[in-house]
Amino acid sequence: MKNVDRWKPTKVIHGTDGFRPSSDPHFLGVASRLVASCQIQHYQRVIQQCASGRLLDLGCGYVPYYELYKDLVEEVVCVDWENSLHKNEFLDYLMDLNKPFSLESESFDTVLLTDVLEHIYQPAHLLSEVARVLRRGGHCIIGVPFFYWLHERPFDFHRYTEFALRKMCEGAGLEIKFLTPYGGAPEIVIDIIGKCIASAKLGGICRIYTASCGAMLKLRPFRALSRKTATLFPLGYTLAAQKSR
Repeated sequence: MKNVDRWKPTKVIHGTDGFRPSSDPHFLGVASRLVASCQIQHYQRVIQQCASGRLLDLGCGYVPYYELYKDLVEEVVCVDWENSLHKNEFLDYLMDLNKPFSLESESFDTVLLTDVLEHIYQPAHLLSEVARVLRRGGHCIIGVPFFYWLHERPFDFHRYTEFALRKMCEGAGLEIKFLTPYGGAPEIVIDIIGKCIASAKLGGICRIYTASCGAMLKLRPFRALSRKTATLFPLGYTLAAQKSR
């Protein structure tokens, strides 16, 4: 990772209460904070379980999850493409992830692919390349949205069910170790309303709404409803898949 000494937290910050979404609207819109909070909890869990050795951060943007994995790995290689909205100085390689990688086979222990796969027109080709550069026993960590608005248009191509994710990983020779939905019906409804408020340029109302809903989602009835509806109404998925051959 280039210029690592200049890296600073962007989307994710570490406070006294652990990792949480940034309040800086330059890096994370107010209406997206609840979704980010949900993602961070799940990404942190899978990263802590599976990240090791030499890590490849694909579609890295500003490398928002660096602080979650930096103490777990030995080396970080950052890759993004020229169409990314997140220009930065940390890139080791500028590559189009729709094309074959200019990276050696079996050269990484971990590949991180968070909020990227939906922007890849031919995802099966990307996962085949991921499997190629992974060492045997290495892990691919994936996070994708499901019930979520169109973003980074026109480069937003897909939403995947858990069944599609399983088939694509299987086709690439990756064995899924676990696949978990994050969020449920409450988070989806809250997110849609929040995005509508934000689109109407009602910033003050959006901040009050987001804070109120964040507090509401911590209540036991809403936590239970979220868990109960996550399978049929997932906000997104996280998974870890291992190269076994």
